[in-house]
Amino acid sequence: MSQEIAICWFRQDLRISDNPALLAAAEHDQLLPIYVLDDDSADEVAMGGASRWWLHHSLQSLNSDLIGTLQFFRGDASVILRELCQRHNVTHVYWNRCYEPWRIDRDREIKTELLEQGIHAESFNASLLQEPWAITKTDGSPYKVFTPYYRRFMVQSHAAPKATPRFMPSLLEDSHSCSLSDLELLPSINWAEGFKPHWQPGEKWAHKRWRSFLDERLNNYQQGRDFPAKQSVSGLSPHLHFGEISPRQLLQDLQYVGGSDTDNDNREHFIRELAWREFSYYLLYHWPDLPGKNLRPEFDYFPWQHDETLLRQWQRGMTGYPLVDAGMRELWQTGFMHNRVRMITASFLVKNLRQDWRSGAAWFWDCLLDADLASNSASWQWVAGCGTDAAPYFRIFNPVTQSEKFDPGGDYIRQYVPELAALPNRYLHRPWEAPDDLLAQAGITLGKDYPHPMIDLAESRAAALDAFAAIKTVEPTVAVNQAAQKVSAL
Repeated sequence: MSQEIAICWFRQDLRISDNPALLAAAEHDQLLPIYVLDDDSADEVAMGGASRWWLHHSLQSLNSDLIGTLQFFRGDASVILRELCQRHNVTHVYWNRCYEPWRIDRDREIKTELLEQGIHAESFNASLLQEPWAITKTDGSPYKVFTPYYRRFMVQSHAAPKATPRFMPSLLEDSHSCSLSDLELLPSINWAEGFKPHWQPGEKWAHKRWRSFLDERLNNYQQGRDFPAKQSVSGLSPHLHFGEISPRQLLQDLQYVGGSDTDNDNREHFIRELAWREFSYYLLYHWPDLPGKNLRPEFDYFPWQHDETLLRQWQRGMTGYPLVDAGMRELWQTGFMHNRVRMITASFLVKNLRQDWRSGAAWFWDCLLDADLASNSASWQWVAGCGTDAAPYFRIFNPVTQSEKFDPGGDYIRQYVPELAALPNRYLHRPWEAPDDLLAQAGITLGKDYPHPMIDLAESRAAALDAFAAIKTVEPTVAVNQAAQKVSAL
């Protein structure tokens, strides 16, 4: 009697527990677990450098859990799967779904080809609480605004986590596979050394971080999450992105948290953030141009400045605005940025500096460990005002007042902008107002030790609003000319 041989194709589901594809594959006689790095199909949205660092260590952890039998490949996934099926007489292929447009198109073609060859091919949902097509308006059209989407989301039933395989079948190896190091995921110049003190990729560490958050930080989540110096956020976003823990597992655990009204409020607020993540995937599924195209077409005529010097100063954390610079340096040093500071730094780039939001999204894509095409694209369009459910363009975060409100003690700024550490709080958030003798006492020369503000906040805000008003009130070609004239003096 012939044996059934199954491939489990790991992607963004790098875990053993609550993994429906692995659970299905483990029911067969032999199992071939694989990971394919398919940069060719990903094209311009291939993973950035920080994500590759995380992926390397996450695959290393998963390989250890699979007793060193995870098989690595590099190239076109459709070709590699075809060859594997032929070499091993594979009868079943399983994977968990991804929702990036390029993956959807490629996976559909792969499934069709496998089925035509008589191979059972099946995919599962392992990364979302709700499939993007499962929630619609009464007329069947997708929601464009989060709040009504969230109401429907909350009344939907959500699947429970899947069981962990009770035992693993015989695990196959393939002589054509490569080593993990052959994937060349780690940087040749070790700029990622600063990630290690902050992060430990892998399923084991994802659950450890989650338990720590539940026990120590959830009880202050709703209020504390706005303060970057406080350790009130979960830090789970990279673990969720790479599928080291699933949202189903989080939601199930949250059902056992609560009692007081405060506990319930914190829990519900965290669930709302999970729903926002789901909404980002929902937008990407229904509007696959989300990563590069303004969803509000009038923004196609917005007069972005496209100034590489301004962009570079922002990237380096040398804008002269301490909270913005702290955030950009946190990103570079740790591969992460606090969520409120992400909004502030993004607003500063697209509104005060009037740089195209796609330039900011590209920098975050390369630098964030949790770089996620859906969340990154939806969030940048939200801040820029050009998305379906966007913040109004006139909502321009003031980095000074935000700093004074959410980092009043200056702990966050002092951690990432240490050259300002000796300034008293009164001037820490606005060092250009500090008296010369106080700057000298703190060992600071503006323009040398720390930059002068690169732009005036009031003037740049007014210019941004003028540019936005122009694209709303006149014909597109005229809008470009008039808006450009209004901002050219700055």
